[in-house]
Amino acid sequence: MSRYSGPRLRLFKRLGPLPGFGNNMYQKYQKYKNVHRQDFVFKKKKKQKNQAYFLRLIEKQKLRYHYGLTEKNLAKYVRTAQKQKKSTGEILLKNLEMRLDNIVFRCGFTSTLPAARQLITHGHIFLNGQKRTRPSISCQPEDSITLHKKIHIHKKIQTSPYGKNGKKRPSPFFSFDVKNNSAKVHRSIERRDVHLPVQELFVVEYYSRRNG
Repeated sequence: MSRYSGPRLRLFKRLGPLPGFGNNMYQKYQKYKNVHRQDFVFKKKKKQKNQAYFLRLIEKQKLRYHYGLTEKNLAKYVRTAQKQKKSTGEILLKNLEMRLDNIVFRCGFTSTLPAARQLITHGHIFLNGQKRTRPSISCQPEDSITLHKKIHIHKKIQTSPYGKNGKKRPSPFFSFDVKNNSAKVHRSIERRDVHLPVQELFVVEYYSRRNG
């Protein structure tokens, strides 16, 4: 199954807000939600046998679309997390959050995760001084991420970790150097740092039951 390229508002209506699509999409969703408020009123439905499956599927889809993964990619991340002794759900989220494209997005180089992937695949991102074109590379503490010098600072987005006055927004896991267009990772992103509202245990259950 390929990556989603359809209407993003449709995804938001089905799954709820996905931070990876940026603030503009979130604002459009909120405007739609206010206009069509009656569509979001919870209606009781008859209990269905597959209700639990539906909940697991929704949480799985949140991860897949937010991080821009194929079904095969996400299943691979789950299998990798299941091999660890710690909480499978937390390891899964940590591995996804430490992807290079997600770090580029969260550092403020781009306004969306898809834009971060494009920046990487076009060769505009350097990891520890080396050009990287694979968005799925896993970042580690002390890694340095630099934007290509030909990408001017005015192309960076308003939600950069710096405000209008150039002051840095505090972050426990990275620091940002405006002058050199670079960021440094200080520690791994933990569960409490994840902005996506998701129940990762449902995702683990989804794949466990499917493969069981």
